[in-house]
Formats: sequence, structure tokens, C-alpha cells
Amino acid sequence: MKGKLVILSGPSGVGKDTVIQEWQKLCPNVHRVITYTTRPPREMEADGVNYHFVTESDFKKLIEENLLLEWKNVHGHWYGSPVREVDAALEAGKIVVLKIDVQGAEEVMRKRKDAITIFLMPPSLEELERRLTDRKQDKPEDIERRIRDAKEEIEKSNLYQYRVVNDSVQRAVEEIRQIVRSADPQ
Repeated sequence: MKGKLVILSGPSGVGKDTVIQEWQKLCPNVHRVITYTTRPPREMEADGVNYHFVTESDFKKLIEENLLLEWKNVHGHWYGSPVREVDAALEAGKIVVLKIDVQGAEEVMRKRKDAITIFLMPPSLEELERRLTDRKQDKPEDIERRIRDAKEEIEKSNLYQYRVVNDSVQRAVEEIRQIVRSADPQ
């Protein structure tokens, strides 16, 4: 049985990782694709778990060898999704989750018409700013930039088939599970 491809996007700090982790606890068939990035790891991030952390020259090599389904520069760093991992997990019948930004999602939407596209929304911009501040990973100027970017990303959320508000992780996960269960591959 062929799996389902899910694109999950949303602004920085909206809770994408938390939602995916909770979804995986409920559904072991959910496979989050580990993307490549040139940004340095944050405290508590591990290579091969959160991202594949690579140099810019290694990233360019991945592009040249057509090993990425999509790639984009976001917040000054490169990010890309490994095409082999996506295809292998789909062939294994998994629910394959690409946690990618809006730019990357647009590229995958053009290439993979079968993708189920979900935009994870914050309850409000004020709540998003609070979450970004509380996680203590960014400088104030970075938080301001992320909020500016969030406004632009939210404006593009109409490109997605579904929008899910993350006001409660459990409720958001259940809504996503229902969306994926009812979605027929095109």
C-alpha cells in the first residue's frame, strides 16, 4: 500500500515539532522526514534527529546530484528535503510528513499533486510572540523578524488545502489525523 505525503507548514514557534511528536506517539506509521540545513544546531538539537546539519558546500552538492525534492534559503540558511527518504517511506506505506516552510511547500505542491497540505496556525500573533519569547532561543531582533515573517506566511496559508489552529496540541493533532484519514490521494 502506498503511503500519504503530508506537507506541514507554519510560522516559527507555532508548535510544528510538538504536533508531529504527539502525532507519532498516537500513530507509529507517521514518518517525519529529516531535512537538511546549513544552519548551526540549536542547544538540544541533534544531527540526524532534528535535521541533517551540513556545510553550505555539502548542501550545494546535494542539489547538484538531484538528491533534494525541494530546497530554499530561509532566514539566511539553506533547507532541503531528501527525495529518496520521501519516496522510500511512501513505498513502505507510511504517512510521510514534510515539515517545511511556505517556499519549499509551494515547490513540492507543484511537483507532488498527491500531497495533503496543512498550514498550522497560531491562535494569535500575540500568542506566537509569547511562545517565541518563552522558548529563549532567539534574540529580540530575531523574534521581531520571525513575527514579520509569520505575518507573510499566514497570508499565504490560503495556498494550503487545510488550516489547523494550534490552540491545543491534542486538538490540533486530532484534527490533522482526521484530515489525513479522510484525504484521498489524487
